[in-house]
Amino acid sequence: MFGSKKFYFPTRWRNHNLLYILMGVELPLVVILLTLTGIANHDLYRTKLWQDGADNGFNSAPNEAIYAAANHRPYTAPMVWSSIITRYNLVLGILSVFMWITKIPLHILHMLYPPICAFVHAGLVAVWIYSVRYQAGPDMSDPDHPQPGAPWYITKKCSVAKVNSNVNYCQQAKALFAFSIITILYYMAITCIALRNCIVTDEERNEIEERREDERAMKEFEDFVIKSPGIPMTPMHPLGMPPKSPLHHVATAPSDGGSSSDLPLRQHFSTPHPRRSMQQDSAESLSGLQPQPQPYFPPPPKKTG
Repeated sequence: MFGSKKFYFPTRWRNHNLLYILMGVELPLVVILLTLTGIANHDLYRTKLWQDGADNGFNSAPNEAIYAAANHRPYTAPMVWSSIITRYNLVLGILSVFMWITKIPLHILHMLYPPICAFVHAGLVAVWIYSVRYQAGPDMSDPDHPQPGAPWYITKKCSVAKVNSNVNYCQQAKALFAFSIITILYYMAITCIALRNCIVTDEERNEIEERREDERAMKEFEDFVIKSPGIPMTPMHPLGMPPKSPLHHVATAPSDGGSSSDLPLRQHFSTPHPRRSMQQDSAESLSGLQPQPQPYFPPPPKKTG
């Protein structure tokens, strides 16, 4: 029974206004993320917190790269203290704001389909998990001062900083980590809601079938009207009446035994009243003040003898 059901690409949200509410919640979140990542860019406090942790014996020191180069030893800075993660977070902050700006018009135009929304937010969840993973990454480059877990500014209070000016930087780094986790939870919620709307129920399936059947019937009727020569495709008048044509009133005179005088156009043009233009007929129909022209019936031909 399940295999006989047709597949329908879901294009509607069961609660269209719910996404507006969630986007309103998302706006301050992405603005805060963009602010924090922008402040942290260009190594404002990354190296200072690294050095502060080394002074407290929590992790390695930034000058180990110099010692490694002097001793001709390879050295790679831990990802948690690398400039790569700082630039990566800034890119994610810009991306989150861009996605929010893009989703608003798409949802207004009913183009943010649930499958697309689920795919996009699942990708955002993945890239932010990668960010959190390295924000809380280990630092095992110094065997004398190993850091197997998250850095000290996450696991400890900021008051343990050796330099008082680093307390504020510690709070900013801690806030960035916290809002990154909140962002992941938010995007996961959006993904779950979108996946829920991807499941088409029986009622929605029947509604789609009815709508498609109506569209199919309307299409067949339009094709029938276009292909039928006996049904004139006359546009409607603005007042609801079909417009007149110069050949609208045509009278047929009795035939006199096969003569050519029964041609309707010949009789029409042989009337004493000259042919009126379409503009004059339209003006009379719109004004309603002029009487409708009466058809002219010529007298029957007279018999000779």
